[in-house]
Amino acid sequence: MNRFLKTTILLALAGTFSTGALAASGKPTVVLVHGAFADASSWNGVISILERDGFKVVAVANPLRSVKTDGDYVARIVESIKTPVVLVGHSYGGSVISASGAAAKNVKSLVYVAAFAPEVGESAADLSDRFPGGTLKPTLAEPVALAGGDKDMSIRKDRFHEQFAADIAAPVADLMAATQRPITLSALTEPAPGAAWRTIPSFFIYGEKDKNIPAQAHAFMADRAHSKDTVAVKDASHVVMISHANKVAKVIEEAAK
Repeated sequence: MNRFLKTTILLALAGTFSTGALAASGKPTVVLVHGAFADASSWNGVISILERDGFKVVAVANPLRSVKTDGDYVARIVESIKTPVVLVGHSYGGSVISASGAAAKNVKSLVYVAAFAPEVGESAADLSDRFPGGTLKPTLAEPVALAGGDKDMSIRKDRFHEQFAADIAAPVADLMAATQRPITLSALTEPAPGAAWRTIPSFFIYGEKDKNIPAQAHAFMADRAHSKDTVAVKDASHVVMISHANKVAKVIEEAAK
């Protein structure tokens, strides 16, 4: 047998054994969906903990264009995974997992991390405006006009730290402000096409000092979804997955059982 063929067979067997070991572990794959004004790196601390504990993790680059198209995109990623999935969303990412979880058949549980859990027909804007305490609107930068009439929304850099990430160090928040991903206005106002939390076990964790989504809104959504466990983190901001990565990972691992 030539060296190239032998190497190819060994690599193929290694991949088979790796996949088999993952299946034998009984652990689901964790799929993380970031929200508006953030990117997949916002999950870095959570990913480190989950991988240390033996979980396979996929952090999706959420397009932030519309609930329907973003949900369809995430659903296709989830359906390509050959294990059960714990689907996790932050902020607007909650709207996305509510839609994609209803479409994908291998989702075993949902975790809402400072996230929207809309009913069918509700938008993120509807839920934010329903309860007092949200201060996002005055901190938004001048929108960028898009072809077709939509607008890209972002947070002013000089307001980002206090609004979005008050409980993390200023240099880290400044980097996040510079690298934030904008979201379309239509995504925030689009009626939800699905509510996967109605049929899939759901878990909630949020910061009590969240300024993007009021704490009352989080409590309402968790109660409406008959949350299996709801964790309200004292003094935590909207980016609870960064400031309290250990607590968020703990809830995800609970949802994976």
